Amino acid sequence: MPHLHRLSEISSRHSEDFQDAGMYNPVGSTAYLAGRQAIGTVRDALVDDTYGRIRYLMVDADGGDLQGARLIPIGLARLEDDGVYFDDLTAAQLSAMHRYSADEEYTFDLQSSDERVLRGQMDTQAGGERVLHAAGTAATTGAAASYNYRDDDASDRMFKGSPRLQLLEERLSVNKEKYRAGSVEIGKHVETRQETVNVPLQREEVVIERHAVTDARPVQGDVLGAASETVRVELEAERAQVAKQAYVTEEVEVGKRTVTEQQTVTETVGREVLDVNQTGDVELLTDEANRKNRN
Repeated sequence: MPHLHRLSEISSRHSEDFQDAGMYNPVGSTAYLAGRQAIGTVRDALVDDTYGRIRYLMVDADGGDLQGARLIPIGLARLEDDGVYFDDLTAAQLSAMHRYSADEEYTFDLQSSDERVLRGQMDTQAGGERVLHAAGTAATTGAAASYNYRDDDASDRMFKGSPRLQLLEERLSVNKEKYRAGSVEIGKHVETRQETVNVPLQREEVVIERHAVTDARPVQGDVLGAASETVRVELEAERAQVAKQAYVTEEVEVGKRTVTEQQTVTETVGREVLDVNQTGDVELLTDEANRKNRN
């Protein structure tokens, strides 16, 4: 017979297992009866080892250790973003269901008993005692009994996850990264230019002045031409001596700063929209209409 295993114990990726089944992952969500009556938290799920399908949600109201949890068939769950709803489950049915003991095997007899409670197959005998009738879910009885989840019966969805079509929408996710945009090297070099400076320079010139003697006087001594006489005059002049001296004319400090600029990024994104094709006389109920009907 199929054995049931806790999903968290056999799969480290149980979140993906729910997605593979076409559902959101409800583990950790609050569970409600009709009218938003909270009954606990979905802590785990049971999977059968024959088909690898999720069959039960484990709803615990006592703190998370699953002691005393109720095992509710997946087909009764309506998964919403704000919780898991069991719209057709009553408080009386919930109280009549088996309470799970930690790590016990959820046997054929226990599953059958809970299914009879959920299907309302109970009679009242004399004295007010309520008796469960068999649900007819076993191919045989006793130790060889094999539980029938009726996967081939499309009309019976008690152990089948409700199909859920997800509409996807692309959204831009813009991140920033730093990269080397460039560099600046600062150095210096020598430029040359011709510079002209006017320098006043002095020089001496010989000035010879001749004066006529009107009152001639006789000289003593040598006669004319007896001795040669020469007068030597030293002349001085200034000349330019060019030298160069370096001076500090400017100081340059080098640093950097951060500036912020707005940049517009444009990309094409897509989203999936629902296509509904009607054939024949079909009435479609919107989510709002479904809520009104349930109320």
